[in-house]
Amino acid sequence: MAGIDRYTFQPINNLRSTLQSVEVILSTDLVSRVMRRHFGGGVLELLGRMLRPVLFAAMRQLIGTAIDIWEPRLKVRRVFFTGDVDAIRAGTATTVIEADYRPLGHLNDFTVERNLSFSVSFAGGAASASVL
Repeated sequence: MAGIDRYTFQPINNLRSTLQSVEVILSTDLVSRVMRRHFGGGVLELLGRMLRPVLFAAMRQLIGTAIDIWEPRLKVRRVFFTGDVDAIRAGTATTVIEADYRPLGHLNDFTVERNLSFSVSFAGGAASASVL
């Protein structure tokens, strides 16, 4: 057992705990935590702005950097968006993240177990992650 699900309070495995951590990181606004002001992804602050290539580049960089800083069990390789133009305009574009999964990274053992692809969707100020 690696942790407890934050919604059901049931035991979850290490991979699900890692994805849950990514959800928390990316759905937390910067400077919103009192004791750890620099925690968060900084992505939610960009939602709702005019869509331009610069915005997508900034979001990709923020997502990759936030995960690399705050989740030692993942080493991000690539971040990209999926969906057509209409999906992006509707706000339903999905972020796909490719990363090296290091299940003992939080214990300073950075041995890669496998390459992992997972998607992150943003809705209503929250992020949800699922393995592809």
